[in-house]
Amino acid sequence: MTDPLHVVLPGDIDDPAAPSGGNTYDRRVLTGLAATREVHEIAVAAPWPYPSARDAARLADELAALPDGATALLDGLVACAVPEVVEAEADRLDLVVLVHLPLGDETGAAPELPGRERRTLHAARAVVATSTGAARRIETLHDLPAGSVHVAPPGVDPAPLATGGVTGGRLLCVAAVTPRKAQDVLAEALRTLDDLDVACVCVGALDREPDFTARVRALAGDRIHFAGTRTGAALESSYAAADLLVLPSRAETYGMVVTEALARGIPVLGTTVEGVPEAIGQAPDGTVPGGLVPPGDVQSLATALRRWLTDAGLRRSWRAAARARRAGLRGWDETTRRLSEVLHP
Repeated sequence: MTDPLHVVLPGDIDDPAAPSGGNTYDRRVLTGLAATREVHEIAVAAPWPYPSARDAARLADELAALPDGATALLDGLVACAVPEVVEAEADRLDLVVLVHLPLGDETGAAPELPGRERRTLHAARAVVATSTGAARRIETLHDLPAGSVHVAPPGVDPAPLATGGVTGGRLLCVAAVTPRKAQDVLAEALRTLDDLDVACVCVGALDREPDFTARVRALAGDRIHFAGTRTGAALESSYAAADLLVLPSRAETYGMVVTEALARGIPVLGTTVEGVPEAIGQAPDGTVPGGLVPPGDVQSLATALRRWLTDAGLRRSWRAAARARRAGLRGWDETTRRLSEVLHP
């Protein structure tokens, strides 16, 4: 059997109260990898912006205990902020770093984080990103050779088709309420649509950035229902009731909720950031199952929403493209295969 794989993960990976795309990605690929090799998990608490001194010391001890030549897959949320730990073992271990999101892209990130992340990525044998757009950006951001960052996009599970309403007025945003996810932009755009029949449900944690959440609530008034975190059947019901997924993010390396919506035949209105256009993709005939607007642009988002709500032909086109796109979505087996190729060069 292949030598064991050691994986460094955020400590909250399986916390149902803190769901995230990164945690879902990690758990799904580890389940896939464990089918063919022994996997040892090293869970390290990683409160933003980086692990505490105590947790960093524990990570250093865990890596130091691994045998020479061992392969370790490091989640960037843990590893990228502690380059001194990674550099100390880089000559002895085979280190691969998985970057879900560059640390500097999170709103309010400490200014030293990009420099620390750069050191970590230069010390690793390989770097993996979750979209082609994110990979190229990481190369540019951290002066890595062009084409050197590998890509293993998230998969998605098959799901039943959402029926969709006649008017298209049931909007859904699935994201923790944070500045990066830009629900403030969505709230301001909805303020311009008072003459239309539209309602938006926002599913996602409300406690990550309390001040921002309070500001968005004030902006939104009764235009957005903030449902909080939903998983399982409750989340399925949210998708089943939606006409359009809206993801107004200021930065997004992929956006797993995009393909989760498309798997149900729900069109997506997103932003032109990193991996979102790649996640939206195209139907086999080249049509796009939704639309894209510049990040942070209230007027462009409002205009796109108004078109969706007032143009029945556009709604038919986007819905048809979304239903056609779902057949070409990748499963998690493909994600696992791509990551395995990096771990076994």
